[in-house]
Amino acid sequence: MRRVVTGHDDSGRSVVVSDGPIPRSRRFTSLPGWVSSLPWATEPGAPVSRTGEDPTPKVASLLPAPGGTRFIVLTMPPDSAMRDPSFDPAAFDREQRADSPGIAELMEPDGMHTTATVDYGIVLQGEVVLELDDGHLTPLSAGDIVIQNGTRHAWRNRSDRPVTVAFVLIGAERVR
Repeated sequence: MRRVVTGHDDSGRSVVVSDGPIPRSRRFTSLPGWVSSLPWATEPGAPVSRTGEDPTPKVASLLPAPGGTRFIVLTMPPDSAMRDPSFDPAAFDREQRADSPGIAELMEPDGMHTTATVDYGIVLQGEVVLELDDGHLTPLSAGDIVIQNGTRHAWRNRSDRPVTVAFVLIGAERVR
């Protein structure tokens, strides 16, 4: 995936300041096909970057504070990959915690989780099922958009192909 970042030159004109792969991207070894990328992030109250300086190396938590944002692109292999005898859930958990601090700690064993965020999700490729805590299942496919309002949920890839979803997480106050 290519990331193009704009900014301003010394005279204030718009310029492309970087053009290349997403620097903060990880292909998991514990679950082949799982790819997590953080193309961009903002912190609460931070001004728009005029230079396009990459904020992602400084991100300590993928869970943004209220008013902060995270742009995450996630590719998930079919759920059947987790039923493969060679799958090591403990190794996957370690890799998740290293790659996705702030969110990984909220994951329940079955993948359900709740974040204090409003998430805009766009299915870029493939099919995925949004599961809510009441068991309601909503199938989504390429081009579909979901607005996740801090509810307990999980993502299920019941197809036989990977799915790629882009998420913008906006930090909010905890749901009451």
